[in-house]
Amino acid sequence: MQKKSFAAAVKAAFPHTIPIMTGYLAVGLAYGVLMASKGYGFLWSGFVSAFAFCGSMQYVAITLLTTAFDPLQAFILSLMVNARHLFFSLALLPKYRGLGRLRYFMIYTLSDENFSLSSSVEPPEEVDPTQFYFAMSLLTWAYWVLFSMLGGLAGSLITFDITGIDFALTALFVVLFIEQVIKRENRAPGAIGLVCSVVGLAVFGADNMVIPAMVLTLIVLMAGRRKLCA
Repeated sequence: MQKKSFAAAVKAAFPHTIPIMTGYLAVGLAYGVLMASKGYGFLWSGFVSAFAFCGSMQYVAITLLTTAFDPLQAFILSLMVNARHLFFSLALLPKYRGLGRLRYFMIYTLSDENFSLSSSVEPPEEVDPTQFYFAMSLLTWAYWVLFSMLGGLAGSLITFDITGIDFALTALFVVLFIEQVIKRENRAPGAIGLVCSVVGLAVFGADNMVIPAMVLTLIVLMAGRRKLCA
Protein backbone atom coordinates (compact mmCIF):
# COMPACT_ATOMS: atom_id res chain seq x y z
CA MET A 1 0.00 0.00 0.00
CA GLN A 2 1.60 3.29 -1.07
CA LYS A 3 1.67 5.98 1.60
CA LYS A 4 0.82 8.73 -0.85
CA SER A 5 -2.24 6.98 -2.23
CA PHE A 6 -3.44 5.94 1.23
CA ALA A 7 -3.03 9.50 2.49
CA ALA A 8 -5.19 10.68 -0.41
CA ALA A 9 -7.82 8.07 0.49
CA VAL A 10 -7.87 9.22 4.12
CA LYS A 11 -8.15 12.86 3.01
CA ALA A 12 -11.07 12.00 0.71
CA ALA A 13 -12.80 9.78 3.27
CA PHE A 14 -12.45 12.04 6.30
CA PRO A 15 -15.19 14.60 5.41
CA HIS A 16 -17.72 11.78 5.00
CA THR A 17 -16.89 10.45 8.47
CA ILE A 18 -17.38 13.75 10.31
CA PRO A 19 -21.07 13.02 11.14
CA ILE A 20 -20.00 9.62 12.48
CA MET A 21 -17.22 11.23 14.49
CA THR A 22 -19.61 13.68 16.15
CA GLY A 23 -22.07 10.87 16.85
CA TYR A 24 -19.36 8.65 18.31
CA LEU A 25 -18.19 11.55 20.46
CA ALA A 26 -21.48 11.41 22.36
CA VAL A 27 -22.07 7.65 22.21
CA GLY A 28 -18.46 6.66 22.89
CA LEU A 29 -18.18 9.03 25.84
CA ALA A 30 -21.46 7.68 27.22
CA TYR A 31 -20.22 4.10 26.88
CA GLY A 32 -16.95 4.89 28.63
CA VAL A 33 -18.78 6.66 31.46
CA LEU A 34 -21.12 3.68 31.92
CA MET A 35 -18.16 1.30 32.01
CA ALA A 36 -16.46 3.48 34.61
CA SER A 37 -19.65 3.52 36.70
CA LYS A 38 -19.41 -0.29 36.90
CA GLY A 39 -15.79 -0.20 38.03
CA TYR A 40 -14.01 -0.72 34.69
CA GLY A 41 -11.14 1.65 33.92
CA PHE A 42 -10.70 3.56 30.67
CA LEU A 43 -8.25 0.97 29.33
CA TRP A 44 -10.99 -1.66 29.59
CA SER A 45 -13.33 0.62 27.65
CA GLY A 46 -10.74 1.00 24.89
CA PHE A 47 -9.92 -2.70 24.87
CA VAL A 48 -13.55 -3.80 24.53
CA SER A 49 -14.24 -1.17 21.86
CA ALA A 50 -11.18 -2.15 19.83
CA PHE A 51 -11.83 -5.90 19.90
CA ALA A 52 -15.63 -6.01 20.00
CA PHE A 53 -16.61 -2.90 18.00
CA CYS A 54 -20.36 -3.50 18.21
CA GLY A 55 -21.72 -0.41 19.92
CA SER A 56 -25.21 -1.61 20.76
CA MET A 57 -24.02 -4.98 22.02
CA GLN A 58 -21.28 -3.30 24.04
CA TYR A 59 -23.96 -1.40 25.93
CA VAL A 60 -25.80 -4.66 26.55
CA ALA A 61 -22.54 -6.35 27.55
CA ILE A 62 -22.10 -3.94 30.47
CA THR A 63 -24.97 -5.75 32.16
CA LEU A 64 -23.54 -9.14 31.21
CA LEU A 65 -20.20 -8.19 32.75
CA THR A 66 -21.78 -7.23 36.06
CA THR A 67 -24.10 -10.22 36.51
CA ALA A 68 -23.69 -13.99 36.61
CA PHE A 69 -22.36 -14.98 33.17
CA ASP A 70 -24.54 -17.27 31.05
CA PRO A 71 -22.73 -18.17 27.78
CA LEU A 72 -25.87 -19.39 25.99
CA GLN A 73 -27.84 -16.30 26.94
CA ALA A 74 -24.96 -14.07 25.85
CA PHE A 75 -24.74 -15.86 22.48
CA ILE A 76 -28.47 -15.62 21.75
CA LEU A 77 -28.59 -11.99 22.84
CA SER A 78 -25.58 -11.12 20.68
CA LEU A 79 -27.15 -12.88 17.69
CA MET A 80 -30.43 -11.01 18.11
CA VAL A 81 -28.80 -7.61 18.56
CA ASN A 82 -26.35 -8.01 15.66
CA ALA A 83 -28.35 -10.14 13.22
CA ARG A 84 -28.85 -7.07 11.01
CA HIS A 85 -25.18 -7.32 10.03
CA LEU A 86 -25.99 -10.45 8.02
CA PHE A 87 -28.09 -8.29 5.71
CA PHE A 88 -25.54 -5.46 5.69
CA SER A 89 -22.84 -7.80 4.41
CA LEU A 90 -25.02 -9.15 1.61
CA ALA A 91 -25.83 -5.63 0.43
CA LEU A 92 -22.15 -4.63 0.31
CA LEU A 93 -20.80 -7.70 -1.48
CA PRO A 94 -20.41 -5.84 -4.83
CA LYS A 95 -18.46 -2.98 -3.24
CA TYR A 96 -16.28 -5.19 -1.04
CA ARG A 97 -15.30 -7.57 -3.83
CA GLY A 98 -11.56 -7.75 -4.55
CA LEU A 99 -10.38 -6.16 -1.28
CA GLY A 100 -7.61 -8.69 -0.72
CA ARG A 101 -6.27 -8.96 2.80
CA LEU A 102 -8.07 -5.77 3.78
CA ARG A 103 -11.38 -7.62 3.60
CA TYR A 104 -10.83 -9.09 7.07
CA PHE A 105 -10.67 -5.67 8.69
CA MET A 106 -13.53 -4.39 6.53
CA ILE A 107 -15.76 -7.30 7.56
CA TYR A 108 -14.78 -6.86 11.19
CA THR A 109 -15.61 -3.14 11.22
CA LEU A 110 -18.88 -3.39 9.27
CA SER A 111 -21.04 -1.40 11.67
CA ASP A 112 -24.31 0.43 11.11
CA GLU A 113 -22.37 3.63 10.50
CA ASN A 114 -19.91 2.08 8.07
CA PHE A 115 -22.77 0.45 6.21
CA SER A 116 -24.52 3.80 5.95
CA LEU A 117 -21.37 5.40 4.52
CA SER A 118 -20.33 2.56 2.21
CA SER A 119 -23.80 2.14 0.75
CA SER A 120 -24.31 5.83 0.00
CA VAL A 121 -20.86 7.29 -0.71
CA GLU A 122 -18.81 6.74 -3.85
CA PRO A 123 -15.03 7.33 -3.91
CA PRO A 124 -13.57 10.13 -6.06
CA GLU A 125 -12.22 9.01 -9.43
CA GLU A 126 -8.61 9.74 -8.46
CA VAL A 127 -8.78 7.61 -5.29
CA ASP A 128 -8.51 3.84 -5.19
CA PRO A 129 -11.94 2.48 -4.06
CA THR A 130 -10.41 -0.23 -1.86
CA GLN A 131 -8.29 2.25 0.07
CA PHE A 132 -11.17 4.72 0.25
CA TYR A 133 -13.55 2.26 1.91
CA PHE A 134 -10.74 0.97 4.12
CA ALA A 135 -9.94 4.53 5.22
CA MET A 136 -13.58 5.17 6.17
CA SER A 137 -13.69 1.97 8.23
CA LEU A 138 -10.35 2.69 9.90
CA LEU A 139 -11.35 6.23 10.83
CA THR A 140 -14.70 5.25 12.32
CA TRP A 141 -13.09 2.41 14.28
CA ALA A 142 -10.45 4.79 15.64
CA TYR A 143 -13.10 7.34 16.65
CA TRP A 144 -15.01 4.73 18.62
CA VAL A 145 -11.96 3.44 20.48
CA LEU A 146 -10.65 6.93 21.28
CA PHE A 147 -13.94 8.35 22.53
CA SER A 148 -14.69 5.22 24.57
CA MET A 149 -11.39 5.68 26.37
CA LEU A 150 -12.01 9.39 26.89
CA GLY A 151 -15.43 8.59 28.34
CA GLY A 152 -13.90 6.01 30.66
CA LEU A 153 -11.28 8.51 31.79
CA ALA A 154 -13.90 11.22 32.38
CA GLY A 155 -16.14 8.79 34.25
CA SER A 156 -13.32 7.81 36.60
CA LEU A 157 -12.34 11.42 37.35
CA ILE A 158 -15.70 13.22 37.45
CA THR A 159 -18.77 12.26 39.47
CA PHE A 160 -22.15 13.18 37.99
CA ASP A 161 -25.67 11.81 37.45
CA ILE A 162 -25.63 9.39 34.48
CA THR A 163 -29.39 8.76 34.34
CA GLY A 164 -30.49 8.44 30.69
CA ILE A 165 -26.98 8.62 29.27
CA ASP A 166 -27.41 5.28 27.49
CA PHE A 167 -30.04 6.93 25.23
CA ALA A 168 -27.12 8.39 23.25
CA LEU A 169 -26.94 5.20 21.18
CA THR A 170 -30.62 5.41 20.23
CA ALA A 171 -30.13 9.03 19.25
CA LEU A 172 -27.26 8.06 16.94
CA PHE A 173 -29.42 5.47 15.14
CA VAL A 174 -32.12 8.09 14.64
CA VAL A 175 -29.57 10.45 13.07
CA LEU A 176 -28.32 7.70 10.74
CA PHE A 177 -31.89 6.95 9.66
CA ILE A 178 -32.56 10.62 8.93
CA GLU A 179 -29.33 10.87 6.92
CA GLN A 180 -30.44 7.92 4.79
CA VAL A 181 -34.00 9.07 4.07
CA ILE A 182 -32.87 12.54 3.02
CA LYS A 183 -32.21 10.95 -0.38
CA ARG A 184 -35.43 10.39 -2.30
CA GLU A 185 -34.46 6.88 -3.44
CA ASN A 186 -34.02 5.77 0.18
CA ARG A 187 -37.38 7.01 1.45
CA ALA A 188 -39.48 4.03 0.39
CA PRO A 189 -37.10 1.40 1.92
CA GLY A 190 -36.80 3.59 5.01
CA ALA A 191 -40.57 3.77 5.40
CA ILE A 192 -40.83 0.00 4.93
CA GLY A 193 -38.24 -0.61 7.62
CA LEU A 194 -39.98 1.79 9.98
CA VAL A 195 -43.42 0.20 9.48
CA CYS A 196 -42.02 -3.33 9.87
CA SER A 197 -40.27 -2.29 13.07
CA VAL A 198 -43.50 -0.90 14.49
CA VAL A 199 -45.31 -4.13 13.55
CA GLY A 200 -42.57 -6.21 15.18
CA LEU A 201 -42.77 -4.10 18.33
CA ALA A 202 -46.56 -4.36 18.49
CA VAL A 203 -46.67 -8.12 17.93
CA PHE A 204 -43.55 -9.40 19.71
CA GLY A 205 -42.76 -6.69 22.25
CA ALA A 206 -39.61 -4.66 22.80
CA ASP A 207 -37.48 -7.59 24.00
CA ASN A 208 -38.12 -9.89 21.01
CA MET A 209 -38.83 -7.58 18.07
CA VAL A 210 -35.41 -7.36 16.38
CA ILE A 211 -35.30 -10.62 14.43
CA PRO A 212 -39.03 -10.68 13.44
CA ALA A 213 -38.86 -7.04 12.31
CA MET A 214 -35.77 -7.70 10.20
CA VAL A 215 -37.25 -10.82 8.63
CA LEU A 216 -40.47 -8.97 7.82
CA THR A 217 -38.49 -6.07 6.34
CA LEU A 218 -36.49 -8.48 4.19
CA ILE A 219 -39.64 -10.21 2.92
CA VAL A 220 -41.33 -6.92 2.02
CA LEU A 221 -38.19 -5.54 0.32
CA MET A 222 -37.70 -8.73 -1.67
CA ALA A 223 -41.35 -8.79 -2.72
CA GLY A 224 -41.23 -5.18 -3.88
CA ARG A 225 -37.67 -5.05 -5.17
CA ARG A 226 -38.72 -4.45 -8.80
CA LYS A 227 -40.75 -1.38 -7.93
CA LEU A 228 -38.10 -0.11 -5.52
CA CYS A 229 -35.33 -0.49 -8.09
CA ALA A 230 -37.35 1.01 -10.94
